[in-house]
Amino acid sequence: METSGTIGMLKAELRNGRGKELAAKLRQKGLIPAVCYGGKEPPLSLAVDPAQLKRALDPAKRKNRLIKLTIEGGKTEHVMLKDYQVDDLKQVVLHADFMRVGLDQVIEVAVPLKLVGKSEGVKLGGTQHQVFRTLPVRCVPEKIPTEFEIDITPLQIGQSLQVKHLQVPEGVKVGLPENQTIALVMAPRKVEEAAAVAAEPGAEGAAPAEGAEGAAPAEGAAAPAEEKKGKEKKEK
Repeated sequence: METSGTIGMLKAELRNGRGKELAAKLRQKGLIPAVCYGGKEPPLSLAVDPAQLKRALDPAKRKNRLIKLTIEGGKTEHVMLKDYQVDDLKQVVLHADFMRVGLDQVIEVAVPLKLVGKSEGVKLGGTQHQVFRTLPVRCVPEKIPTEFEIDITPLQIGQSLQVKHLQVPEGVKVGLPENQTIALVMAPRKVEEAAAVAAEPGAEGAAPAEGAEGAAPAEGAAAPAEEKKGKEKKEK
């Protein structure tokens, strides 16, 4: 089987049959079973070289890379790697699923979100929180971004960034509301805990609880010292 090591290019053989025995024979030849489906055409049972599959994927885009799949006999398909199965012990690919896509077809994929810089709020002791690691994106295959980058340096404690702050390429649509928060800087936990403790009854600096020693008497009530003096006069 002639193979290709070019990013975005992969060759495949047609295979007949299925099952563990066939899969074992393919692996002995250095191949793995695969399937290509989607669109109006029927599914195709294929065999591909897993090493060549790895080289066909863009190291940055990974599964989001459009692949030109050349099948024996000259047939070509534009596909994306939809799923794959890995041996947990040997860490080798056992099976691959390819989905047909049209060059002008709008598809939805997940694109990584990368926060750049160190925020001013974090420098002051705040805690940075990234709400989304990936963002849902809709566009044609060739316009899929490698990743989204956003500078968080100006963020102060209590401030956040939303989808509307992203620089989104033309022809790309993020599948979230514009006001959806994607990252924020929260107040330091120690400060929050201290504020909570100070608000507890009896805490230093907090207002004394009703009836506690040192508490001011309720309106219209006699002070403890005055009550005692009154009782002494009655007894005499």
